[in-house]
Amino acid sequence: MAASRLRARYLRIMVFSTGVAADFIFWEMFLPRIGLRGWTRRTRSGRFRRIAADFRRLAIRMGGLMIKIGQFLSSRLDVLPPEITQELAGLQDEVPPEKFADIRRIAEAELGAPLGEKFSAFEEAPLAAASLGQVHRARLCAAPDETYPFCNVVVKVQRPEIDQLIEVDLRALRQVGGWLEHYEPIRRRADVRALIEEFAATVHEEVDYLAEGRNAETFSAFFKDDPRVHVPRVVGSRTTRRVLVLEDVYAIKITDYAAVTAAGIDRAEVARVLFDTYLKQIFDHGFFHADPHPGNLFVTPNPTPADGATPGWRLTFVDFGMVGRVPDNLRAGLREMTVAVGTRDAARMIRSYQTLGILLPGADVAELERMGAEMFDLFWGKSMSDLRNISREEMLRFADRFGDVMYSMPFQLPRNLLMLGRTVAILSGMCTGLDPDFNLWNQFAPYATKLITEEGVGNWRAWLDTLLDVAKKWVALPAQAGRVMETLERGGLIVQSPQLSHRIRRLENSVDRLGGSMLFTAFLLGGVILVAVDRIALGEALLAVSAVVFLWVLFSGRNGHME
Repeated sequence: MAASRLRARYLRIMVFSTGVAADFIFWEMFLPRIGLRGWTRRTRSGRFRRIAADFRRLAIRMGGLMIKIGQFLSSRLDVLPPEITQELAGLQDEVPPEKFADIRRIAEAELGAPLGEKFSAFEEAPLAAASLGQVHRARLCAAPDETYPFCNVVVKVQRPEIDQLIEVDLRALRQVGGWLEHYEPIRRRADVRALIEEFAATVHEEVDYLAEGRNAETFSAFFKDDPRVHVPRVVGSRTTRRVLVLEDVYAIKITDYAAVTAAGIDRAEVARVLFDTYLKQIFDHGFFHADPHPGNLFVTPNPTPADGATPGWRLTFVDFGMVGRVPDNLRAGLREMTVAVGTRDAARMIRSYQTLGILLPGADVAELERMGAEMFDLFWGKSMSDLRNISREEMLRFADRFGDVMYSMPFQLPRNLLMLGRTVAILSGMCTGLDPDFNLWNQFAPYATKLITEEGVGNWRAWLDTLLDVAKKWVALPAQAGRVMETLERGGLIVQSPQLSHRIRRLENSVDRLGGSMLFTAFLLGGVILVAVDRIALGEALLAVSAVVFLWVLFSGRNGHME
């Protein structure tokens, strides 16, 4: 790919990112400081939604890694506002296909021979086109034999020069990540640099088709004795890093509800089996299919069930480029969380957060526990249809009571847990589409019961320690209550905040200077980039504005020191 095209792509991403940064600083930091906080608040939802829609259009036009970035951002519920995550949630990894001549050139270079020598037939029209590669149907042989027990295959081929596109996009992403590290609310909740590097590692693994083939074989081995699950077989002799050949297992797309019903398959049963299959992946195997969008899951009718134990259909999983792994500490925390959900135990839910290592230092554990208990009271046991019918007033009361906790969200999610959360979110939506009355809690309850039983047999000492701890607190309660009552009678229960006003003034001055500095940086970078792409007049205007902002920061900083 020409260096000029790569440079233009990088600049396009950076211009968009600079515009978003300037927009955010102007609306969220500058206007509130000059008394227009109400205007900022009233327009916030619409502005965030517009930014997300602009990014979505940019990602679809540019392809490459941009769609993957959008899908990644849609899962950052702990950092980004819901207006952005909801807008990006439906971003599908489908872009216009490449010319077949380019696909043929890559496939033949990888396989070391013309396609006609490796396949008895090869369809030029793609079956699917994604941002990193595209899929074509083909035939290995005229009829199955000992060498090839199946003939119909799909061939996945990487897009031309995708490695160069990935590196350019990652370079831009790292630059933007450096900007984000200067914003305290994001820096406090996430290690941006580490997240980007983990994301880069995931993408590099996804474009290694040899690794994807191994993932498919690992998944198949875990479910080899489960007649409800089917995985395509890999043709190892035709698979390279950039070409993957698999058994053709395409059937009824899991979201084609009319076709599922027409095949005589109970959609509610499909939802239950799908969710149960993921519980097994997460808790039993510690290895899960992390991209469960509708194009990767099929319902395959079984025309000749051998006996009553064999179902009349199977779940078919494809595309194992993105998989998640659940290490032992994460699995222990998830098991604790599942038991907490199954038993409505808010205190145990908070302990599971601590086991997972996602609570930030200084988190108000008691307040989180109270919020968890009320969440169970409000949501537990309800189906998705019931949840949609919860009154707006009830939700507002909950938000008003725990607004500060929900806004600060003292969590920092590691990548493997983030990937798992995104998977479960997509999965719950899929199950609800299959069965509007799908009840997440009912699915969790049997699994929680199983875990509690296992824990009761193998972890009796932990249960004894918990009972002793409760007993100690119960014995100490009357004395503690007596001391509190004595303090109240003496009028000695006072909440103090020394030097609070002075600290607030210093904080306001710091925020002023930080906002001005970020505004100066955004206008300066924007001016430089626009001049570089021959938008000289607008670029010079931004540079002039940056000079004015710099003077404001300089003098406001002096005023701050004078106080």
